[in-house]
Amino acid sequence: MGVIEREPEKRGGTLYCTLIYFGPDGEIKGKHRKLKPTGAERVIWGEGDGSTLDVIETDFGKVGGLICWENYMPLARTAMYDKGVEIYLAPTAAAEDVWQSSLKHIAYEGRCFVLGCNQYVTRDMYPEYALEGLDYDREVICRGGSVIISPMGKTIEGPLYGEEGVLYAELDLGEICKSRFDFDVVGHYSRPDVFELNINEEKQENVRREKSDD
Repeated sequence: MGVIEREPEKRGGTLYCTLIYFGPDGEIKGKHRKLKPTGAERVIWGEGDGSTLDVIETDFGKVGGLICWENYMPLARTAMYDKGVEIYLAPTAAAEDVWQSSLKHIAYEGRCFVLGCNQYVTRDMYPEYALEGLDYDREVICRGGSVIISPMGKTIEGPLYGEEGVLYAELDLGEICKSRFDFDVVGHYSRPDVFELNINEEKQENVRREKSDD
């Protein structure tokens, strides 16, 4: 689930664009804060850090993901692949045709299932004041485009455009192992002697307090 998050233990002024992972028991199992708000999003949201690049172990596979245009960050994708993501979530507000190509590329590159989730939004869903001054004279604000893609870059279900709905599919995780036989981007097809990625997974704080031993 996507949420706008505010840390209650902090001063409460900074908001984050956050992806929350819930377990079957309803408990929060992990979260990911968007590393880089896109464009005008920077007016509203703060930046996440490497401490929330989570991949969650579940009974049906390893689940992780990135938010919207974060998926165009090659090093962020590599971090997810290295954590063994099998079901890759890509929530977004991007509805262009090229976005579908990007999701297929991610699935084929990471040899994982990609679940792209997008919103279908019409003008009448917004209060009129929210649209004042914006160039939104069209009726459909976002046409959707949710989709399910296989580890070989094949579309299984969707993309769903022009309506609200839910996509369903049975995923055979055995396809992941088969697809990585000839290409494993962080395995046998990597070159650690040539390329190296260092990921800082520490939570970043503006103020650090050090206690003296005295």
